[in-house]
Amino acid sequence: MTDLILVRHGETIWHHDNRYTGRSDVPLTERGHRQAEAFARWAATSPPHALWVSPLSRARDTAAPIAKATGLSMRIDERLVELDFGRGEGLTGAEMDEAFPEARRAFVADPVANHLPGGEDPVHAAERMAACAADIVREHPDETVLVVGHSTAHRLLLCRLLGLPLSSYRRVFPVFRNCAVTTVRWNGTDPAALIEYNVPPDHRAVAV
Repeated sequence: MTDLILVRHGETIWHHDNRYTGRSDVPLTERGHRQAEAFARWAATSPPHALWVSPLSRARDTAAPIAKATGLSMRIDERLVELDFGRGEGLTGAEMDEAFPEARRAFVADPVANHLPGGEDPVHAAERMAACAADIVREHPDETVLVVGHSTAHRLLLCRLLGLPLSSYRRVFPVFRNCAVTTVRWNGTDPAALIEYNVPPDHRAVAV
């Protein structure tokens, strides 16, 4: 069994307004950098065996101090990138209500069957995330791996690994906190076990 510690990047400049970031490559705030440094200090207390990272800069900038603190190299994998929100990129929910109200209402009702206009199909995103997770398990059996990525991509992965309907990702996992610890234990084939969700790293003595 492999423990996958799913870590959302630190706070970004769009966090305060709750703008849909998606593939937009926006930077971390100063608070986001501090969150990353704090997470790195925790990770150094019991270093994981590997560090896999989304290619977007907010994930790489979160992972950089972790790599320095643990001595691990960042394994950048394109499959860990965030969902593309299409016309919703950079907008708040209220702005989407103004720009495309019917599509926004459909998205809120079922974000998988009615993904945002011009955006990536969440089914495809879940498949690429699960394929990446399966590769991680094959390469790191019985080890602990940090996966630094994004809120929606991680929530879709959780649903896929736990056998939950993808359309429930916003309801079952409403929040994926910046630089918190979410751990799933998986053998690569059977349904995974959710060990912890959204736990602040300073509330844990050592890594899983």
